[in-house]
Amino acid sequence: MSKPLILVTNDDGIVAPGIKALVEVARQFGEVIVVAPDKPQSGKGHGITISDPIRLRRVDVFEDVESYECSGTPVDCVKLAKTVLLKDRQIDYCFSGINHGSNASINIIYSGTMSAAMEAYLEGIPSAGFSLLDYSFDADLTGARLYAEKLMAKLIHQPDAYPRNFLLNVNIPAVPPKDIRGIRICRQAESRWIEEYVEAVDPKGLRYYWLTGHFDHDDMVEGTDNHALAHNYVSVVPSHYDLTAHFLLSKFNALEQD
Repeated sequence: MSKPLILVTNDDGIVAPGIKALVEVARQFGEVIVVAPDKPQSGKGHGITISDPIRLRRVDVFEDVESYECSGTPVDCVKLAKTVLLKDRQIDYCFSGINHGSNASINIIYSGTMSAAMEAYLEGIPSAGFSLLDYSFDADLTGARLYAEKLMAKLIHQPDAYPRNFLLNVNIPAVPPKDIRGIRICRQAESRWIEEYVEAVDPKGLRYYWLTGHFDHDDMVEGTDNHALAHNYVSVVPSHYDLTAHFLLSKFNALEQD
């Protein structure tokens, strides 16, 4: 059997340590093609470039791995990979990350890492985004690499055990591998960001604002990704692009009109 074709991308940029670790894991399981932003694109969500040209340049970043840097967003990277670079080939899997920082709970809405994986999922490509709960550039990726390898092995070597298409949001606690207790399938917690803006004045006397704040872990119920991560489990949330509030559909029947 031929090796699966694996697309690897991220939102931290093509030279981030996280994507290097993910490429090293993914190449154990198939042929890897990398298409990633040429600069950090964190917090871009599912944004796409429509008013500017997008540049795509082949680079030699990963040994013996075909790689391209893209001037666009993480979603642009996936779109270009599928419709330009690999238009005559079937992409078997898309793995995004390893993100430097959490994409648990509501973070999936803002995440460029998960939006790239979601774009691939929309195109019928089984996908997963991997994130480590450590925002530092020099984060210890040992545990994240180990559990990315464990999950890829199961997904790729046992394909009949899982749906033909899927989107997984995988978050790994920032603790030594020996302290990670295992993997839990979870639901997305209902936490949120409490946002603040630092106000300052630039050298020209113009006022500007810098986004800051903190994450409110107010949904720590067992079964959520927040709870699993707080107890040193890797959280895996099967995710979807459908934002319909199905539980509220019947509540708005009175608005219907012929």
